[in-house]
Amino acid sequence: MGVKFTVASTEIAVTIMMFVMVFLMPLCDHIICSKLGLNLRDGVSENPIADKLLHIRKRILIYIFLAYLALLSYVAFFSRSAAQDYLLHINFYEDLSNSVKIDYGILELIKLFFTKGPAEALSHVKIVNMDDLMQVYLNVVMFVPMGYLLPYVFDWYRRSHMIAKVVLTSFLTSLLIENIQLITKLGFYDCDDLISNTLGGFLGACFYIMFAYVLVHPDFRKEFWSRRLWRFRSRGTAFHPYYHKIHVSRITIYAHDREEVKEFYVKKLGFRLRSSIDQSEEETDYLFDFGRNQIEVRCSPAYKDLPLQNIVLACNNSEYLRRDLEKHGIDCSIYQEDPYTGLRIFTFMGPDEVYFTIIEE
Repeated sequence: MGVKFTVASTEIAVTIMMFVMVFLMPLCDHIICSKLGLNLRDGVSENPIADKLLHIRKRILIYIFLAYLALLSYVAFFSRSAAQDYLLHINFYEDLSNSVKIDYGILELIKLFFTKGPAEALSHVKIVNMDDLMQVYLNVVMFVPMGYLLPYVFDWYRRSHMIAKVVLTSFLTSLLIENIQLITKLGFYDCDDLISNTLGGFLGACFYIMFAYVLVHPDFRKEFWSRRLWRFRSRGTAFHPYYHKIHVSRITIYAHDREEVKEFYVKKLGFRLRSSIDQSEEETDYLFDFGRNQIEVRCSPAYKDLPLQNIVLACNNSEYLRRDLEKHGIDCSIYQEDPYTGLRIFTFMGPDEVYFTIIEE
């Protein structure tokens, strides 16, 4: 990113900003939400206007993220004047190598660290250029809030592969900044900054897990190690090699009225009728799909006394889905708490006593 202005004031400012976002913001957020009766774990909230308050909270967090982007833009572009020439710096970590001198090689230093202790190892590390070292520090720390706020503010980053998504976004953002600086001559294209900024995003994601996520999910460490232990013990089983490749694709249910089934699944819910098979004049099998999810409905007036049938679907921001279902004339239950996960759920009924359960993802 090429931060090239007074180190002392900038170092203090960005360090304070990182401290506030990493330590104070999640703590204050947790305390305020607890006082207001808001459940941040996607469970049922005590406050009757929880959805409205959570939307306000989401807006505030987005404004904080936009304020951070504004500060980042100021540091990257508006705090400097244009140079006369296009400047590039492609030597990896030249600033760091120029600022720190080590008496021995890295391997010898690691050996000293474990054999004679950290004090002895650090005694052989000398800082010879503080300005270059602070240059690296600032480029790392300026992107810590990026990696921290992305999963804190946006649900998409928290669903799966969070760290990978954050690291990729940090790298692409840094790459965009470096290219804009090169084109506009506001600074210079620095490969060191790409590495430092991406490292900052990675550290921010780790800080989010260590502080913000663990604060709201106190059982995270226990669940994490339980899952790791299960993955280890499940080795050698048939499904283990396909852990990330297998998912539930199709659910089979039974119904009486063919027209009622098509009306409900296609016109109200929005499933696609992929295929149908006429088993006889009165019996027809339908296959509906919605993305990767499939529902097979076997229709026949001969089916009597159908058993209780339940379909569980996961959805993010379920209050929007609940509102849209009611717009299409589908009555939904009030929010309840899932006894297994503590997440909030609601239900509605389809044809032939088929219960749909929507669980907050």
